[in-house]
Amino acid sequence: MKKDLTRRDFIMGTVGAGLALSTAGMLLSFKEGHAKGLPTTILGKTGIRIPRMALGLGSRFCDINDPEESDQILNYALDNGLYYFDTAHIYENTKNGVISEERIGRIVKHRRKEIFLSTKVTSRDPNEAMRQIESSLNRLQTDHLDILKIHNIFDMDDVAKVSEKGNLIDIITRLKEEKVTRFIGFSGHNNAEAMKAMAERFNMDTMLIALNHWGKVKSPREELSVPAARNEGLGVMVMKVLRPRDNDPSISPRELIRYGLSLKDANGVVVGTDSMKVLKANIELLKNFRPMTEDEMKAMTANLKPFYNHENIPWMKHGYRDGKWA
Repeated sequence: MKKDLTRRDFIMGTVGAGLALSTAGMLLSFKEGHAKGLPTTILGKTGIRIPRMALGLGSRFCDINDPEESDQILNYALDNGLYYFDTAHIYENTKNGVISEERIGRIVKHRRKEIFLSTKVTSRDPNEAMRQIESSLNRLQTDHLDILKIHNIFDMDDVAKVSEKGNLIDIITRLKEEKVTRFIGFSGHNNAEAMKAMAERFNMDTMLIALNHWGKVKSPREELSVPAARNEGLGVMVMKVLRPRDNDPSISPRELIRYGLSLKDANGVVVGTDSMKVLKANIELLKNFRPMTEDEMKAMTANLKPFYNHENIPWMKHGYRDGKWA
């Protein structure tokens, strides 16, 4: 690491005061919330009980123009059992000026102990990555995270890059040791082998992975990456559950979420939220969740076959960052 932003400088400057108070206090700062009757699960080796649906706070959330509406959505989610918030440093809508972490921070400031808070770092430059993490903590108005993830592992070259000495694997591992984050993990949309390698080579706690709606033959994420992660004890959440509707609006959003929740070895789903109506519908769906039968799963797979073969999906391409519009 260059001297202009060492880990010690970062820790002392950003969260040093909080760490000095009590390491144990920090570890206990998130109190496992009451899920208000929602189905829950243990998130792998973290040992944390979470609702089986996390609140995705990326592109759909950033598309909400009214800050009061976004505040109402976050507060309502907490009041009704959805206490796992998933965001990232890069989640920003440059059309309306919304930055996800800043909006979340307004709620975190007052309700931190009720929230299982996860964000992601994007840059593969060590010093810039540290600045992003510092910025995330400031935006979120907290001195620590529950999960810090490496955002969007793309391929095996990317695995090699993040594992270089002093790069992201070292950074997030050190920040876990320093109690800046309780757990560490990674996310990815594309390459099954890269996601499998991340799970098996490094001491990660969680994996967030896009559902296998694209490139099923070339990159069998459900069949390869997810079992590998669970074999290593990682908590596994799946995302992009509703994305097939971007190409085929006739597919039922309810059934897509049920499909994600019914996947073997997945702890739960991260679902984007852009309105109170959607949030309430998702909470009701989760309360009454019934796993798909084997025949229902096969039928959904058949319905998604055209999507599996689609090659013009922006979020599957190199350089894509959810929630970022130029």
